[in-house]
Amino acid sequence: MSRRHVPTLSADSAVISTATGDSSNVSTDSSAVQTRARRTTALSTQSDIHDAILHPGNVRINVRGAFIVDDTNSEPSTPRSEDYEHDPHEIRLPHHTEVVSHIAVDIGGSLAKLVYFTREPNSTSDGGRLNFVKFETDRIDSCIDFMRKLQADYQRNNGSKPEELCVMATGGGAFKYYDRIREALNVEVIREEEMECLIIGLDFFITEIPKEVFTYSEDSPMEFMDLPSQPPSIYPYLLVNIGSGVSMIKVSGPRQFERIGGTSLGGGTLWGLLSLLTGARNFDDMLKLAAKGDNSTVDLLVGDIYGGAYNKIGLKSTHIASSFGKVYKQKRVAEQEAEDGCNGPLKTHTPEQELVSGTSELPHPSSMFRPEDISRSLLYAVSNNIGQIAYLHAEKHNLPHIYFGGSFIGGHAQTMNTLSYAIRFWSKGSKQAYFLRHEGYLGSVGAFLKRQPRNWGRRNSFETGEKMRV
Repeated sequence: MSRRHVPTLSADSAVISTATGDSSNVSTDSSAVQTRARRTTALSTQSDIHDAILHPGNVRINVRGAFIVDDTNSEPSTPRSEDYEHDPHEIRLPHHTEVVSHIAVDIGGSLAKLVYFTREPNSTSDGGRLNFVKFETDRIDSCIDFMRKLQADYQRNNGSKPEELCVMATGGGAFKYYDRIREALNVEVIREEEMECLIIGLDFFITEIPKEVFTYSEDSPMEFMDLPSQPPSIYPYLLVNIGSGVSMIKVSGPRQFERIGGTSLGGGTLWGLLSLLTGARNFDDMLKLAAKGDNSTVDLLVGDIYGGAYNKIGLKSTHIASSFGKVYKQKRVAEQEAEDGCNGPLKTHTPEQELVSGTSELPHPSSMFRPEDISRSLLYAVSNNIGQIAYLHAEKHNLPHIYFGGSFIGGHAQTMNTLSYAIRFWSKGSKQAYFLRHEGYLGSVGAFLKRQPRNWGRRNSFETGEKMRV
């Protein structure tokens, strides 16, 4: 009886071997391996393409030398459009030569996040890159149109039929929009479990991609973490995934996870309330407003109560005692002055003066509170709440590492600083918050990886005991 083949990939390996569970299907011919290693994009044979299509689970992804593209001045491989936001920090895979016959999408309540592989634009060299694009879920048809374009590109580049591209889908929208995607593209749509995809994606980023994970503080923004020398050492940890709502997930090992808590006060809360209170039309506009705001005009601070810091219990004068705590009092004073025929001193700016340049903010009624200040106050309120709950779960379950993911963060300095400060403050410096440059794409990357062999990656960041799907 033949011995089961266990695929592995060392740091200097050229390819990832196929995991079939049957050694008779695994090529051990060294000349064949050398031929695959030499093969360039232009020389991929039709038989290779056909094999990848028939057995997509056997696609060999080579992550040797993978790195994040930081040249934001270069022309992205994804065309610019108002229908979506393209993340310029693509992941370069310089040694991957095989055909990739699938794309992946994570459709949440607010955003749809798409991941797909392309060859290097305008280049005959080996390799390609992972691309990251997000859409508002309300514009899911734009996302499907984009996938249709990827389908046409796949057919043109590989000479295959359109239906031979596979869509890996996760998130609630994978069920809600399943029929719409399948009928529009006439392709196989495989739905994957959301939490599992999040963990697979995060494990991959932590163990495989240099300069992906970082800590944040005002004094030392984006201090990158080294790749772990022993991948199992990353466990256990807490994943705080902040989307429309918030999920707190305890991860004990590869695919060993448990949702231990969460809160409904997440990105959707911020987005919804700021839509009511400001003229911001999208989440990015709200973050831009917050970046220009001063929450002290809206929030009641410790200094407003004590006239300074409350050092005995470790509270600075700038600590927030009550979010939006000044609103009622100032609003009541302004109303009384209006009743007396006076003009309130805070109600002096016009709707035109309130608009922030560089945003698509809509005109809104004049107010005694600036939308920028309201935005920052609410951002702090939501972030502080998430940070404290995250710390309490990490402390209760003895989890030394806390990773924050989800599109709510969006690389926004105030958000990361607030979450980092909350973890440091409540843990008295014993714990840190960790962030990722692709924090919004954990689920979609995890779904993308689910179409790969076992032990995908040089550090075994993707492991499963299940029989591989073909």
